[in-house]
Amino acid sequence: MPKNARTVLSGLEKKGFQSRDNDHRFLHLWVDDRKTSIYTKISHGEKEIGDNLLGMMARQVRLTRRQFLDLVDCPLSGEEYVGILRNGRHVD
Repeated sequence: MPKNARTVLSGLEKKGFQSRDNDHRFLHLWVDDRKTSIYTKISHGEKEIGDNLLGMMARQVRLTRRQFLDLVDCPLSGEEYVGILRNGRHVD
């Protein structure tokens, strides 16, 4: 099921991602005031993000599609997300 691009952007920013505009909007995860290697992007002008792209974004941020949707929709907290990344040794 497609998601509204603004909803995805807002959900990620609430969980520690900071956006930077370029030819796309890049979202980098910051943990403990340090920029990590975890990032994804959303194209400018994107209204809805389809299932295929949601799956790609989930892989970029090292989550399953279900976990990614939970991260965006708030059942998965930022702290829980960082815990998942630390357990998978994706961040320190």
